[in-house]
Order: sequence, then C-alpha cells, then structure tokens
Amino acid sequence: MRVRRRWRDRSKVERVEWQTRTMLRAMNWLYLVAWSGTALAGTLRHDGLAYTLGACLAGVNVAQCVVGHVHLSSALDAYLGRGPVPRGHTRTAAALLLAALGLLAALVATGSSDDGLFVLPLLFAVMPFGCAHALIVPVRTFVRHGAFATAATIGLFAAAGAEVGQLVGVAVVLVLSVPLQLLTVRCSAWNLSVMWESERARETKARLAVAEERLRFGRDLHDVMGRNLSVVALKSELAAQLARRGDVEAAVAQMVEVQRIARESQKDVRDVVRGYREVDLAVELVGAQGVLDAAGIACTVTGDPAGLPGEVQSALAWVVREAATNVLRHGDAAACRVSLERGDEGVVLTVENDGAEGAAGAEGGVGSGLAGLRERLAGVDGSLDAGFAGEGVFRVVAAVPVTVGAPVVGGGGGAGPEDGAGPGPEDGAGPGPGPEDGAGPGDGPGPGSARFAVRNPRSRQGDVQGARR
Repeated sequence: MRVRRRWRDRSKVERVEWQTRTMLRAMNWLYLVAWSGTALAGTLRHDGLAYTLGACLAGVNVAQCVVGHVHLSSALDAYLGRGPVPRGHTRTAAALLLAALGLLAALVATGSSDDGLFVLPLLFAVMPFGCAHALIVPVRTFVRHGAFATAATIGLFAAAGAEVGQLVGVAVVLVLSVPLQLLTVRCSAWNLSVMWESERARETKARLAVAEERLRFGRDLHDVMGRNLSVVALKSELAAQLARRGDVEAAVAQMVEVQRIARESQKDVRDVVRGYREVDLAVELVGAQGVLDAAGIACTVTGDPAGLPGEVQSALAWVVREAATNVLRHGDAAACRVSLERGDEGVVLTVENDGAEGAAGAEGGVGSGLAGLRERLAGVDGSLDAGFAGEGVFRVVAAVPVTVGAPVVGGGGGAGPEDGAGPGPEDGAGPGPGPEDGAGPGDGPGPGSARFAVRNPRSRQGDVQGARR
C-alpha cells in the first residue's frame, strides 16, 4: 500500500517525479480530446452504423486512457528500477489497442468517415500503449516493434479498402508516432533517472564523508593511545618484576612513570576529542549561508564572531548548524535571517525563517536536536529559546552571558597566585594585574579593554535573564 505524502514533506526530486508522472498521465487525455474526439465529431457520416462505430471507438479510447494511466506508472517504475511491469497491464493495453485499430478499420470499410480523417484517431490509438512500451523495452527494440506494427497496420487498412492516399497517411502517422513517443516519454523518464542518480550520489558522498571522518578520528586516537598504552604495559610489567625481586624503590619509580604517561594520555585524548567536537562559528555562518542560498532560500547573516572565546564560538556554531539543518528539512522556507548581536549583557544569536509549518523542531517536539544544543550552551552558561514568532515564522534564540572588558578566567573562586588577580570579588577579576598574566594597565577593565569572557557560573541566573532581555 502506497502511503500518501504531503507536498511539503517531499524532497525536490520527489516533487519533480510527481510533476513528471502527472504530466505523462494527462498527456493521453489531451491527445484523446485534441486528436480522436475532434476528428470523430466532425467526420462521421450521419447514420446509425457510423454513430455506433464512433461511440464504440470513443469508449475504447477512454478505456485506453484509464488503463494507460496504470500501465504508464508501472512502466516508469520499471524504468527507474523499482520492479517489473505486471503482465496484466501490458496485455490489457495491447488488447484495447487492437480493438481501436479494428474499429478504425471498420469505419474505413463501411465508409462511415466522410472526409477520411481517421488518421488522427489512429495517431491517438497507438499512444497509450506505445508510450508505456517505450519505457519497457530498449530504444532499438522499440523502433523494430514500431516498424513491424506500422507494416501490419498498413496491411489491415489495405484489406479494409483504404485508398492509396489514405494508406500513405497511415504510414506517415505511424512513422511519426515512434519518435514522438520516445521524445515525450523516454526523454522525461531519462531526465528523472539522472536526477535520482545524482541524489543517490550525494547521499553516498555524505556517507563516505562521515566514514572518512570516523576513520580519521580512529587513526588520531590510535596514534595518541597506541604507543602510550604499549609503554604503560611494558613499565607495569617491569615494575611487577622489580617488586618480586624486592627492589621496591625501582618499582615505585616505574609506577610513577606509568602515572605520568597515563595523565599525558588523558590530556591527549581530551585534545583529540576537543578538536573533533569543536566547530568554528565564522565558518558555520558562511557555510549555512551558502547551503541555504544553494537551496533557493535567501539567507542574510549579520554580526562578527571575532573576539569571542573559543568555547562560546563552538557552542553557537552548533546552534547555527542545527538551525540551518532544520530550515532545510522542515517547512518550505523562502527566507532566513541569522544575526549575532553583542551587548553589555552578553551575546545573542538569532536564527529566524519563514515557511515553518507544524511543530517540527519546536518546543516539546520530537528529536534531540534542541536538547543537545541546550546541553552545549549550558557548558558556557548559556540558554536557548525556540518557538513560533508569528504565522509561519520560527525563531531560535541562543544567549550566552559574555561581557566586554572582563579578563578571561577559569571560573574559580577567589584570587590566587595562578591567575595573578589582586584582591577582589569572587570571580577573581580584581582591579590590578598579577605577576603571572603580565597584564599592563590597558588589560584591566576600562575603556581600553576589548576582551570577552564567560562570567562566573555563580552569577548565571542573573546573566541569562539579562541576555534574554
């Protein structure tokens, strides 16, 4: 059973395929009205036999369109590699074609067509079956079948008593119908298959990129841990042997070395993971704008992330990446605005797009994207708000309490010899520089400062409220 999908839930290739199928299905009905219907209505002789044959032919033509609707769909699926064409469809369409040809021959034999314009109904009669058949068999086979059918049809009308001029018209119409069917159906199906191949190639490229990144991460982790773990195992074994021999001091020395190597390995692993997880905000802003513009969504980016701490840039960069992904996947946006604003209360990143529908990505919706962003922002004392800001407008706001003029601190309590801050409040940002940081007069709070720092977690609540305001 085929599940119906809404238009906004379809990908671009799926929308093109729906449009192609609709066009091909409507084509037979247009041919029926333009060729068969108009020709029969103006050329039938005014007697009962002619009307009977014309009515039967019209009924067969309508049945050809109905059956051709299903036959053409299954033939297109077969051309795209989604399964074979049921034999029942092909047999029914072929039987209706033979019935239409027989009725046209009867019109010629009885002289029921005054002007002899039966060639237009003939041109339509071969279209429903021929368009589907052009997708089922190779082009050369289709041409051979067309030549054989042309010869057989000419013989049928010659036996029905058609004149030489009429036979020439039959030959011309049937010869022209072969390239017409190839151009209208086969070319459309070929374009559609190329688009699907391109879509699958992009998906494969994305999977390969993920696999390559995993290999790179595994290789880096192996390079960092492989040698150190080998040394740890060797020194541990040596320490055990020294302990058995009673050389306790040498064994202790080896275990101290093992402890040092383990701490270095822990630091190296953290560096590898940090480099794997952190992203650059400036790069993500440019990348999001390029991807959205390429998708036909007008994207404007304002603000400069220069000077923000690395951990803040990384957290906001993940917000940009997730928000851009949601704009592409949910709704049908035409415009997107990304702004990065700084103030005394902090830095605020806003991503807003139109064309939002439903509750995709909204508060309380399914998925872990927003929850993961909140976890990342919590690491820099930030907050995230997401929801509808109007009819069809969805807005994501990430606020981080970053202040101008405060020296970068580690979030510790009071001042100490490590940070070099003089006596001051709990955040360690005293009025005077200490001996370790070597800060001059321009490095402390004041007009000459242009440094950014994450505030102390103890002032988190007030900062978040200020950033939201």
